[in-house]
Parts: sequence; C-alpha cells; structure tokens
Amino acid sequence: MTLVPRPRTALASSHRHRHRPWPLCRQCCGLALDMGSARTRAWIAGRGMILDVPTITFPGPGAVYPIQRGAIVDVPGTSRMLDRLLGHRLPRLTRPLVVVTTPVLDGPTYRERARTAVEVLRPRAVLTVPTARAIALAADADLSRPLLVVDIGAHFTEAVLLAEGMVFDARRTAVGTTDISAPGTSAGVVEAVTAMITSMLRQDRTSVTADALCRGALLAGGGALRPDLTYRLTGSRHAPLRAVPAPHTAAIRGAAKILRSAHAHPSVRSAHPPGRGTGPHSH
Repeated sequence: MTLVPRPRTALASSHRHRHRPWPLCRQCCGLALDMGSARTRAWIAGRGMILDVPTITFPGPGAVYPIQRGAIVDVPGTSRMLDRLLGHRLPRLTRPLVVVTTPVLDGPTYRERARTAVEVLRPRAVLTVPTARAIALAADADLSRPLLVVDIGAHFTEAVLLAEGMVFDARRTAVGTTDISAPGTSAGVVEAVTAMITSMLRQDRTSVTADALCRGALLAGGGALRPDLTYRLTGSRHAPLRAVPAPHTAAIRGAAKILRSAHAHPSVRSAHPPGRGTGPHSH
C-alpha cells in the first residue's frame, strides 16, 4: 500500500500551528513550579505560565491545604494536587525537567518533600532553586554584587542576603499578608522585616549586609503589591527599596529562566533517576 501525502493547504497549516504547543523535541519538555502556601504557579516551556491557582489538594468545602506557612506538611496531598493540576497538561510519553522554587530556611526537608511530591509527574530531573535567587533573576539583578531580597508572601516573609549569587544570610518570620486584617494594620509585617534586617546587620562582621542595603533591597511577593506596606518599609529603613515588576509572579518567572538555561547543561542532558536530578542551579 502506498501512502500519498496530503496537500499542505493553508487551513491544514493553520490547524497544525494552533495545536502545536510543545517543542519539536519532545524530550525538551520543561516545567517550572512555585508552590506557595496560598497559591501554586506553573510555567511550561513553550507555553508560559499556565497556572496561578490556590494551593489546595481538591477544591470544595473540604479543601485541604498541603502547604502551610511555607512548609510542605502533606506530601501525598501535594502530589495529588500536582497530578490534578498538571497531569493532563504535560505531553504524553515525556519526562519533564522540573525546576522548583524553595524557601531558603526550610533547607533539605522542603527540598526532599518537594522532590517526592513532584515524582507524580515522572520527571527526568528535578532542580531546586532558592526563591530569593529566582526573584533576583526575574529582576535581571546584578548577582556579582551583594543583594538583599525581601519576599513577603501570604503566610510568611523571608529576608535573604545574596553574595555572588549564593545565600549569605537569611531570616524568616511566620507573618504575611494574610495577617494584615485591614488597611493601616501592616505595622506587624513592617516590624518583622525591620527586625530581620537589623539582626543581619548586627551579626554580620563583614560589609556585605551594609553594601546590599546601600545598593537597595528588592521587594517581591504579594506584599509588594500593597502601597501602604512598601511606603512603611521604605520609611522604616531609610534605605532604597525597589519592588520587582509583577512581584507576585517574580519567583515563577525566575524559575522559568533557569529552566531555559538548564536544558543545555550537560548534567541535565544526561540521564538522571526520577526526582534525583542535580544541576548547576540545584539547591
């Protein structure tokens, strides 16, 4: 039997273009994840950000919150959430490279739980990146100089000092935007951020923290969308403070940048067992 190729009509060409969201190389499928206490965001290579939804295992009256105050408290629940949100969105018969943002001070525990949860997506490799570094990349910050990143989320706030792109110091408080009950009640968050930065200055026997403050801190997270909060923070520190553009999505955009650059790295192109990937940006 001889197969005769169909003519390439304009309609057929348009149809193929409209329904071809994946890279031609199916092995290059990539996924960036930012799993916060309040919202989970996902970015798929070639498609951009496809998810920005509440972090719940299943919607409804009995919703379960598998991530609380920046910690994965329910690994199976997180896996079920990822399967529900992303299982049908990834190309079949592929094993994606996954980049996951992680809070700095949760350390190995968060990273291990995140990798276990992500295994439901059958990853080819899993890279983890400190959220503060992802934010800096999204802002196109010069990482050769000391940089302070203040990430004010829904349920917790981190202040992270980067030096040469690596974590030099970090502080965390279980206070976020959900603790601001009404306009004018942001004083608690401001006091917590001020206390963390003051502690960094007092304990740093070098000039790194002072240099970062003189340069100006980056402000990200949902808190950076609140003018009352940014105004109070600027007044309390008497130091430059710059909100990252679209601060609530800075972490996922930075993770997407790492995803694009990591595809070409030899350590990622080689085979890795699922969930145990290591690479140039892994935490």
